[in-house]
Amino acid sequence: MKLTTRIAATTILISLFTLSALTAAPTPAFSQQGATASVPVPKLVVEEWVYRTKYGYKDEWWALFKKYQIAILERQKQLGYVKDFTVYSPSLHTSEDSRWDYRVIIVRASADAPTGQSEGEVAKQLFPDQATFRREENRRWELTTNHWDLPIHVINLDGSN
Repeated sequence: MKLTTRIAATTILISLFTLSALTAAPTPAFSQQGATASVPVPKLVVEEWVYRTKYGYKDEWWALFKKYQIAILERQKQLGYVKDFTVYSPSLHTSEDSRWDYRVIIVRASADAPTGQSEGEVAKQLFPDQATFRREENRRWELTTNHWDLPIHVINLDGSN
């Protein structure tokens, strides 16, 4: 029950964040002889990363993920490409077929990263020792038994999806 409540709460928060961003009035870019042109509000992109780790290696996996992926997401947030992200871990357990260890919900400003803000570009900026970065990221993937990235969207209850 707690897991269901958390997922529902996450969905509500994503919905509110996305809805407020999408319904915000665009700001005028310039005025010319009484006519106002506006800059279109970019559509936010919400993505979910889900990870299942090898039994007994959850702490090692998390240390590597935090060292690299969280640092990259934090930097992308500072740069403005990532608007927000939240990491979840279950409080209870589920059946093996639906088990997951970490979920990351990411709200991005757009589908494509601006120049210099992609994951690879930020990783090169933050971690100049790319050999160590690749080795430790490979280790994290060795400890990952299942993973998926899932673009998700908020269902508009009053109109089309």
